[in-house]
Amino acid sequence: MALRAGNGGMGVNGEQIMDDTKIRTAVIGAGKMGSIHAKVYSQLPNSELVGVVDTDGDRAGKLAEQYGCEAFTDPNDVLEKVDAVTVATPTVTHLQLAKLFLKQRIPVLIEKPLAASVREGRKVVAMAKRYDTVVAVGHSERCNPVVQAMKRLSIEPKFIETQRVSPYPFRSTDIGVVLDVMIHDIDIILSLAASKIKRVDAVGVSVIEGGEDICNARIAFENGCIANITASRLALKTERRVRVFTRQAYLSVDYLKKSGIVIKTAPNTNVVEWIKEQREKGDFDWTSVNWPDLLHIEQLQIDDKEPVRLQQEAFLRAVKDRSFQPEVSAEEGLAALKCAQKILNAVKRHKWD
Repeated sequence: MALRAGNGGMGVNGEQIMDDTKIRTAVIGAGKMGSIHAKVYSQLPNSELVGVVDTDGDRAGKLAEQYGCEAFTDPNDVLEKVDAVTVATPTVTHLQLAKLFLKQRIPVLIEKPLAASVREGRKVVAMAKRYDTVVAVGHSERCNPVVQAMKRLSIEPKFIETQRVSPYPFRSTDIGVVLDVMIHDIDIILSLAASKIKRVDAVGVSVIEGGEDICNARIAFENGCIANITASRLALKTERRVRVFTRQAYLSVDYLKKSGIVIKTAPNTNVVEWIKEQREKGDFDWTSVNWPDLLHIEQLQIDDKEPVRLQQEAFLRAVKDRSFQPEVSAEEGLAALKCAQKILNAVKRHKWD
């Protein structure tokens, strides 16, 4: 096998990857998310999609044919063929598959959540350190252009409210709504709050599956920030929104529409003084005031980039050059998993009567 040398990037069996060498990639799992990952890997200029693996041979074959690569039913068959893989399989298989590739020092991007439990998540993180190999977690919403735009504002949130609801997806039935979709917002909130969790209260209801289908959680952080999160997979329509209150600004964001507004306080101090003056006069007609006209409102500057593409670009950059980090590291994925577990524990503690 030819030497693949470069800036610290490690390929099969610890061999290095040259800067001008394409990274040989494979996707484990040919379901909906696996097909998305395969599509993006086939389009990235620094990626060579060499295989799709799925226990369903027909499904793997169709996806492989679509993107011009090989199909496999056993992940062991790609160990000698790849430099990095994405694991997009049921959550209960994440630890087993991560172990298979990390033992060969093959970097892994694991679809969210990192693992089926905190205990298993800790094992993945420990293996990443033991084998000194990149592990990224597929919290693709962190790469949503709206979230990236919020990140550029360097805000210090005091209150965060998120709502993520949709009709029943008929997938990920092995986990409840917290690990299925709420975990996206958990990850984003943890990155925004940047503080340890002080207290979690939550309520959840199971309607269709064994796990909770609707959940609301309230998280208090040590720095005083409060987050209120709602997730449901029983809604009549899909909504993904977040509101953030900070000392610097108020943000209202729609993930689906990739739009948002920022209302800043600093430029409006003259408005506050004007309101005081009118109140002191006592005879001002407040019904004539159009409140939005008094505010400094900006449209959030958002780049129209595909989240999964940004996620995979960051992952492959970290694979090639270890001075870079993936968008969401294994440690961050574990932190989201720990928070999710706190929410699930709070759901169990809640008394209905």
